[in-house]
Amino acid sequence: MSDKWKKEFDAERSRLNELVMAGGHLGIKRFFALDEQAYHEGALPSKTKELMGLSSSLVLRCNDCIAYHVARCYEQGVTKEEFYEAFNVALIVGGSIVIPHLRIAAEKMEALFE
Repeated sequence: MSDKWKKEFDAERSRLNELVMAGGHLGIKRFFALDEQAYHEGALPSKTKELMGLSSSLVLRCNDCIAYHVARCYEQGVTKEEFYEAFNVALIVGGSIVIPHLRIAAEKMEALFE
């Protein structure tokens, strides 16, 4: 498994999150906590929520968010077939503007399955 990009991404994300949190702003801390809690098990499994986050990130065209959700989906046991189903939903919802970001998601996903 080639997860070098994931390790580097996670390290940089952690470093930057610490920088933001060091500011001590209560509203930012609360938002980060809500974001983290949204993906916990509930009426929907975490795996489903991560796939929803991935599709949303593709439609919103946020490459950092795409990388984050690809990694988390992989950790949740998402199969290649499930990834491609989520990619398809994003493409249908977002249209052809999603294609460049779909390429990035596929590249990140394939690297994890190597």
